Amino acid sequence: MSVSRFSALQEALNRDVISIEEKKRRSELFGENVFNEKAMRQHMTKEAYQSVMDAIEFGVKIDRRIADQIAVSMKDWALSKGATHYTHWFQPLTGATAEKHDAFFETIEGGGAMERFDGSQLVQQEPDASSFPHGGIRNTFEARGYTAWDPTSPAFIYGTTLCIPTVFVAYTGEALDNKAPLLRALQAVDESATAVCKYFDKNVTKVNATLGWEQEYFLIDKALAATRPDIMMTGRTLLGHASAKGQQLDDHYFGTIPSRIMSFMRDLEQECMLLGIPVKTRHNEVAPNQFELAPIHEEANLAVDHNSLLMDVMEKVSQRHHFKVLFHEKPFAGINGSGKHNNWSLSTNTGVNLLSPGKTPMKNLQFLTFFVNTIKAVYEYEELIRASVASASNDHRLGANEAPPAIMSVFIGSQLSSVLDELENVTKGKLSPQEKTDLKLNIVGKIPEILLDNTDRNRTSAFAFTGNKFEFRAVGSRSNCAGPMTVLNTIIAKQLKDFKNEVDKLVDDKKLKKDEAIFNVLREYIKESKKIRFEGDGYGEAWEKEAKKRGLSNNKTTPEALKAQISEKAISLFVEMDVMNKVEVQARHEIELEEYVKRIQIESRVLADVARNHVIPIAIQYQNTLIENVRGLKEIFESDYEAFAKEQIVLIKKISNHIAEINSTIELMTEERKKANKLKGQKNADTYNNKVKPYFDEIRYHADKLELLVDDNLWPLTKYRELLFMR
Repeated sequence: MSVSRFSALQEALNRDVISIEEKKRRSELFGENVFNEKAMRQHMTKEAYQSVMDAIEFGVKIDRRIADQIAVSMKDWALSKGATHYTHWFQPLTGATAEKHDAFFETIEGGGAMERFDGSQLVQQEPDASSFPHGGIRNTFEARGYTAWDPTSPAFIYGTTLCIPTVFVAYTGEALDNKAPLLRALQAVDESATAVCKYFDKNVTKVNATLGWEQEYFLIDKALAATRPDIMMTGRTLLGHASAKGQQLDDHYFGTIPSRIMSFMRDLEQECMLLGIPVKTRHNEVAPNQFELAPIHEEANLAVDHNSLLMDVMEKVSQRHHFKVLFHEKPFAGINGSGKHNNWSLSTNTGVNLLSPGKTPMKNLQFLTFFVNTIKAVYEYEELIRASVASASNDHRLGANEAPPAIMSVFIGSQLSSVLDELENVTKGKLSPQEKTDLKLNIVGKIPEILLDNTDRNRTSAFAFTGNKFEFRAVGSRSNCAGPMTVLNTIIAKQLKDFKNEVDKLVDDKKLKKDEAIFNVLREYIKESKKIRFEGDGYGEAWEKEAKKRGLSNNKTTPEALKAQISEKAISLFVEMDVMNKVEVQARHEIELEEYVKRIQIESRVLADVARNHVIPIAIQYQNTLIENVRGLKEIFESDYEAFAKEQIVLIKKISNHIAEINSTIELMTEERKKANKLKGQKNADTYNNKVKPYFDEIRYHADKLELLVDDNLWPLTKYRELLFMR
């Protein structure tokens, strides 16, 4: 009997539900550990408070003298909450968060001590940056990297540490993190969108990108996870035969939440409330032991920070409840994977959602302007959008056997498609009075009525309009939202900038009226971007053939997809919009290629280890039992033994065959890995993808067959039926 597996199963079965007390309403808990506007008003001078608000709203630089005031106020607030340390909390290019804790405590003359925290410690720090990915931006021996305070994302207390959200940059100023390019992209989209908004409302002075992520995840008992080296090392199961019952009955989706899971969720939500993360929705997802939570939409930079923080908090809370949380996009073969749908929109300082129609034709023209420009931007940069969600783990969803596919398409619904089709026929140049009336009354004027019944009916499109926002569904559950949000906001900023230039040119050169110029430009955009719109089932061979006819890319693997990052078109885009320079773009490409290689390399080594040191020895042990059984039968029945030992002999042969195939395939995989390790950059990634990774399925096939053949009491790895249904 496999002691570890059955001990883990018994441990999981004996778990008690951890009781969670909720002594306060969620609204009372919300933001309690956040240095938000309420806390700043209470602890800061009026001058300091106004300085922070000006930095948040207008990007005004905070004076050093004021920074000292802010730091003292922040320290006093943190100490009153029981904090003992502070840290610059940042997001290096590892995909995770990072922090180095320093105590407020300092010694003073005379053998005394005090708590100290000044403006220089708040605004900037110099962590040892030598071990973070840098993509060639600096020399390895140069440890210098700087974290700089981001006042637009409020400081918070987690545990006993004051966490200050920061950007992370090299000595030369290049971004070494995910936040800095995102902030630049958000500034770019603010400037471009505000300029376009002036066509419709002169009172608009700022446009914010908003984001509402939907975090999908799996929870499994930590004792069961501990019996699986593949889960512990890679976040997914590299082996494991499918359970007879999976998700085919659809009985888990939106079902009753199991008691232990509910206790975890309640605990998690309380932590989120304290940290100002506005989580609102929770439910069972499609696959067994898969769940989802989603927040109220926020400004994009804050939303990205909150999602990164949430993933850290989920790890810690899950440990308290004896769970392991899995963020991998495909931890279990054959059942639903996990995504992180990014719901994106734009909103003005006047309170208008630019992707929601209004009550007048002019408001609807504003909606159409941003709606069509978004579609055009996605069409122009569909390969870059695909690259923004590329990773070794997300490849199991995109381009594999799950929706959405690797092909970027935009779903808007048949009714809005008919509106765009009608706009496509608008006369070029000046509009006749009849056309203007027809547009206002019969096309633009009816958009609110159309949207009332324009529900999202398509779950396979990578980029879908869902009423008053676009939902970017291809983002992986493990991903940092900053990457795709940086790309999306940058391409929208560029598109809106080009749109305004074209409209202004028609007004100035062709003497068209503003609304006529807007209709003319939108008409051309609708025609040009029509290929990206698709209302059918955006998944499967039929769509792949159709997409190929339309000239859309289908980059199924990360090495293939990432090439778009360093195309002349992409570099030109980022440089023009002042989001990243060429060095920063190339560095990210190098880092992401290297990460892909390392993840496949780790999986390859773990797979070989588990197959040879866990699967094969047990298979041989069971095979020896069969051999002894055959010998015993031979002793009893002598020459007639084969009639009685026929099935055992067949099993022995099958086991031998699977063992031989596993061993020989591992040898081949190892040789290919050695060859790949001698290569660099794109060739290295391509070789791992094309030569090493294909062996994974072959090894798995034979190991999974052995799982069905070997005595269940001997099998060492916790099985799918146990991982997925033990709650």
